[in-house]
Amino acid sequence: MKKIFLLFAAVITLQSARADEGMWIPSLIGKNYEEMLRLGLRLSKDDLYSINHSSLKDAILQFGGGCTAEMISNEGLLLTNHHCGYDAIATLSTVDRNLLDNGFWAHNKSEELPAQGVTALFLQRIDDITDQVNEAVGKSTGEEYTKKYEALKKEIEEKESQKGKYVANVKDYFNGNQFFLLIYKKYTDVRLVGNPPKSLGKFGGDTDNWMWPRHTSDFSMFRVYADENNQPKPYNASNVPYHPKKFLPVSIKGEREGDYAMIFGYPGRTNRYEVSYGVDLAVNVVNPSIVACRDLRLSIMRRHMDMNKGTYLKLTSLYSRIANYWKYFIGQTEQLKRLDVVDQKMKSEDKFSQWERENNMDANLLGKFASIYTDYKPYAKHSVYYSECFRASAIARLGSAMKPLYDAYERHANEKGRKTEISKDTVDKYITMARNAYRANMKEFDLSTEKEMLAEMTRLYYENVPTGQLPDIYAKVINNKENQVKCKGKGDCCYHGTSYHEYSDYVFAHTYLADSNQFNAFCKAPSFAKLKKDAAVTYAMSFVSNYSKNFQPKIEAFTTKKAELNREYLRQIMLMKKNKMLYPDANSTMRISYGRVSSYDPQDGVHANYFTTLDGLMTKYKPGSDEFDVPKQLIELYNEKDYGPYADHDGTLHTCFITDNDITGGNSGSPVINAYGELIGAAFDGNWEAMSGDIAFDKKYKRTIVCDIRYILFLIDKMGHADNLIREMDIRE
Repeated sequence: MKKIFLLFAAVITLQSARADEGMWIPSLIGKNYEEMLRLGLRLSKDDLYSINHSSLKDAILQFGGGCTAEMISNEGLLLTNHHCGYDAIATLSTVDRNLLDNGFWAHNKSEELPAQGVTALFLQRIDDITDQVNEAVGKSTGEEYTKKYEALKKEIEEKESQKGKYVANVKDYFNGNQFFLLIYKKYTDVRLVGNPPKSLGKFGGDTDNWMWPRHTSDFSMFRVYADENNQPKPYNASNVPYHPKKFLPVSIKGEREGDYAMIFGYPGRTNRYEVSYGVDLAVNVVNPSIVACRDLRLSIMRRHMDMNKGTYLKLTSLYSRIANYWKYFIGQTEQLKRLDVVDQKMKSEDKFSQWERENNMDANLLGKFASIYTDYKPYAKHSVYYSECFRASAIARLGSAMKPLYDAYERHANEKGRKTEISKDTVDKYITMARNAYRANMKEFDLSTEKEMLAEMTRLYYENVPTGQLPDIYAKVINNKENQVKCKGKGDCCYHGTSYHEYSDYVFAHTYLADSNQFNAFCKAPSFAKLKKDAAVTYAMSFVSNYSKNFQPKIEAFTTKKAELNREYLRQIMLMKKNKMLYPDANSTMRISYGRVSSYDPQDGVHANYFTTLDGLMTKYKPGSDEFDVPKQLIELYNEKDYGPYADHDGTLHTCFITDNDITGGNSGSPVINAYGELIGAAFDGNWEAMSGDIAFDKKYKRTIVCDIRYILFLIDKMGHADNLIREMDIRE
């Protein structure tokens, strides 16, 4: 196993052929330094990443667990995307004080609003622990490997967290050929400072999402607070603004075609070493199934949100999250097909197999991949529909959350000769778990929406999952005509309807899960009899039991074997490509990508400029539109051309620009930094033509869409009149 690390060390010392491709580990970015200089960088290696003094990495944080943000002042002020702050803003909004729709600006720190549940994670250091992991796992494989690795991971994380002082994460890279320990400080007192109105923060809506040209002001601002010693502390009125080791100065000079652009952030997941069998399954089974489930889910939510403003505020954040990746999977499938990625992968794999034979590797890895995918394919659709269709219903998720308690009661009931009751500690433990799940789900629970969701998702599941794989609730209850006849005229003890909507009405009429008072009453006096009688629990247990007994073992076996093959496959790829520098797939850890501001040609005869302007936004303006309306105040500023110091040299106001940087989900909110370490924009999206990028990077089409910092400052200054924030930043011309 030692040889794997030595091989990796050799690989990363070699020069990259394509500077704009790759999400690079910051502690090893020195290996890329010459190429970064060639592209225009004017900073030292230590300016980028250092554990001995402040560096750019200290200005970057993981925001809310799934986005990136950057420090832009010495007093804890941060910038991220509007869609990253969306949930916090919606939660703080009410029908009477709608911060989401109307926008919000704190003109002093006392007006800032606590954003409950939002966290700020600052990276302290990265340690290579590959040798330690390899020694622990030895030559083990499969479940034994996983067991040994997880045990060591837990041991290291518990030790390095120093009893909660730090957050310690062990992460694998290169499909388990490299391991790093990452140490963070976690701040939980984060407060909303400002956001533009939704009409600007989500300008273009679903229509413009993943598209260029773009005119969205996708930003929001928060502030991190700490105790008097600058250390993490839960929200307290006495807390003071956090003082970062480093914050980014802001440049309003403007960007030009070919300018150096660098992005720090926390990209979520890529899968660029995926084999052709996996891509083929995604294109033909997985992605279309996800899209079908989400398409129906969105249409149901949209209908109820349009009818009631309170429902809209309750569901809008969830809707936005679902819609984003609904369109993503549509685009990814389209581009994977357009670029013939399956065919390209197969050609590459033919070369690999030839190399494998020539070098006497004696592994036949691609044949093994083919075998496990053949075995898994019959269950792939079921797996998607279980997570995307069955679990789309909140009442189904709540019913599923009762399974640990249900199983405990059932185990006790099946133990013959036992006279003692199930222990109170056991019941209390599972009731606590149920309460936590209840709180999480009820935040976005709307009764009328959920009734329709349960009915339609139950129907969709039945129509698309193979008959032999369906849970028994369909045969025993929902579609059991004989049972329905027997039930008629005998009260409400069992279902006797004839449609999915009638079944949904029955479930909601016979469950304690849809009402907080009834749920709390159950939690105070739980019993197995009450669980078994509950219609929502019965419904959920049928799906969960069917999945866990009949399909989860097959899916987990596939996942375990695939991980093992992936690890060996990439080890051999690294041997095969020992003269090329490789980068690991994204895994929600800090990465750096670098490239240039760059226009592109999305199709034959069409040129896409590298920037957009407020003029272009106004050509899209549609009064009263849910996606393309704009505030009256912006129209007035536009007509007066009152852009202040934020206009470009020709007098126009740039709204967005594009670079050829390599990013993915999780990079939302990432700073786009110029050659001198100055902030020039906030990354917020990718482009339609390159949505295959998480699986196959395409140099010709891949672009990052960025909200120009000058447009951000213009909105803060001219629309928000938040001069306090403008003065707080280090703005450079």
